[in-house]
Order: sequence, then C-alpha cells, then structure tokens
Amino acid sequence: MKANVFLNNIQNKWHKVYWFSRMLISNDKYVAIGKEPKLLSLLASSLKVISNEKLTTDILKLQKQTLKNIIQERYKKTSTRKIRVERLLTDLDEMIKTAEDVEVFIMTCENILLPLQQAISNIPNDDKEFTLNIAKSYLEIQGEKGLATVITLWDDLGVKGCLTAERTEIVRAFATLRILLSKTNQITEDDKDIVLTAFTQEFERRAGQKRKKRAGGSLEDVTDFILNFYRIKRASSPEHFQADIEIDNWVKTKDGWLIGISCKRTLRERWKQVSSAESTILSKYKIKYIYHILTYDEDLSDEKLTSLGGHRHIFYLPDESRRLKYAESHVGLKDYVRPISELINDLQKQL
Repeated sequence: MKANVFLNNIQNKWHKVYWFSRMLISNDKYVAIGKEPKLLSLLASSLKVISNEKLTTDILKLQKQTLKNIIQERYKKTSTRKIRVERLLTDLDEMIKTAEDVEVFIMTCENILLPLQQAISNIPNDDKEFTLNIAKSYLEIQGEKGLATVITLWDDLGVKGCLTAERTEIVRAFATLRILLSKTNQITEDDKDIVLTAFTQEFERRAGQKRKKRAGGSLEDVTDFILNFYRIKRASSPEHFQADIEIDNWVKTKDGWLIGISCKRTLRERWKQVSSAESTILSKYKIKYIYHILTYDEDLSDEKLTSLGGHRHIFYLPDESRRLKYAESHVGLKDYVRPISELINDLQKQL
C-alpha cells in the first residue's frame, strides 16, 4: 500500500510545476525563458487558444509544435545559445506527454513564473534604499557620536529592510496563487500543496541569489556615505598597489600621503593577508595609515593588534566595545585602537 501511494505521488502531474519552473529558469543547461515575461505570456496564451479550439487534428501535437516554433523564433538570431535551446526543446518534448501536462505547463508560466518574476523584481537590489535617510538622521542628531550606531544600523537595517520586502512579496504572491488554486477544478488539497510548495521553493531559491548579490556591499557603502556626509574628498588608489588588502576608500592627507579606509564586520582569518601590507610596502606607495572599521571585534586578538598595528594599521572599534576598553588600557596596544566616534576627527586632522 505504501509503495502504491509513493508511486502515485511521484507520478502526480502537479509535481511537474516545480520541474517546469526549474527548466524554464535555468540559464546553464537551458535558456532562461522564465525570465522573459512577454515570451512566457505568448507561450501560455498560444497553448490556451489551441486548447479551446474545436479542432479535428491532434491538439497535443499542435501545441507542442507551436511551443517549439515560438521558442525557436525567439532565439533564431542567437547562435551561441543554439545547443541550450535545442536541449530545452528536447526535454520539454519528453516532459509534455499529455493534455494535462500542457495544462500544468500553462499554469507554471502564468501563475508561477510570471508572478515570481514580478515579485523578485520588486525586491530591492541594494540595501541603501532602507538605510540612507535613517543614517542621515542619526548623524544630524547625534553627530560623530552616532557613527558607531550608523555603521551597525547600516548593515542591520539594510538586511532587515530587504528581508521584509521579500516577505511582503512572497505573502502577496502566495495568497494570490492560493486563491487561484481554490478556483481550479479537479485539484485536490494535496495537489494544491504540491503547487504552493513548488512556488515557495523557487521563490526562496531566486530570492537567495539576489541576497548573495547584495551581501558584502553594505559596509563598503557606509564609508562612502560617511565621507560624503562630512564632505571629505576621496582620492584614487595608489597605482600598482597590490597587497592582499581590501580598501573601500582612500583619502589624501595634507602632506600628500594616503589613508586607506576599510570597513568590515570582522577581520576573521584575513588578518595574515592584511599583514602583507607591512610598513615598508605602505611607505613605498606613500600610504600613511590603514584605518580598519570593525563592527564585530571579539576575534581581534592581541596578536592581530600588535602584528598589524606595528605596520601602521589603526583599528576603529565601537565606543562601548570590551576589546576597545581593554586595548586602550594596555601599554602595548593602546596606540593601535580608536573609538569609531573619533574617526572623522582623526581624518580631519590629517587633511
């Protein structure tokens, strides 16, 4: 009995909603026609028109040929995608075996991929949309004392803002799909679950991809914002400087040297790479200091501070940081740490 239930489940036509979604969105194995709303609409509407006509010919055969013709016409001028187009057509031909499969394919185009494309496009590409005005308000009210708050909030608010936008979009699209399925004839509750979970899986996969593209940019953006707010002019990076160190911004000092500014959550294991930018190399490129702004500093050991601090690396830590208070009272470390609230003051002294 259990074997029969399992067999019926994997043969259920509605499972193809997920596999059609994956096929139509893939840009590695196939061509990603699922990202082309006009093409999806044309495919779905054409197949529906044929389904509604009272024809004597083989309707399924006509639909499959129409599907093939539309896709080939769309990509006839892109010879570099020819293999992926043919692979898609071959695999779709194998997947679509019955009139019910066509019905599922149409639903996938109209009610999964098109709403998904719209929902994903509504999610911000950049965290800054949620942070600029709030960060500006903090600095206007708190001044330089608000720098640490702004840097921390920049990261947190950006992430929370974008995740909130994701939630808004998936709830809206999910609710619409659920209402549509409730009006669909001959679909069981289990079948509805199959379709809804397929939609959710694909949404999360694509939202996750967008999340990865946003990640890493937030804290680099905040240094841009802070320097702009205080009208501190940026300089170009030193030519041919290739030490293993990521610098977000450069500022030229009044004596013609440079200060590099790097804003990261944590130094982690990068510190040995950063240490390759030793003082002799910095001098060669007329780099006076490297300022590291860190939002999480618990892994900032004494070894890291002394190894890097001795090569003109200065660490700006949150004003209330335990590590900052410890290092400030340590005779061998105090010259290498500064509170974030002093960042602008220290920069302006150098200009």
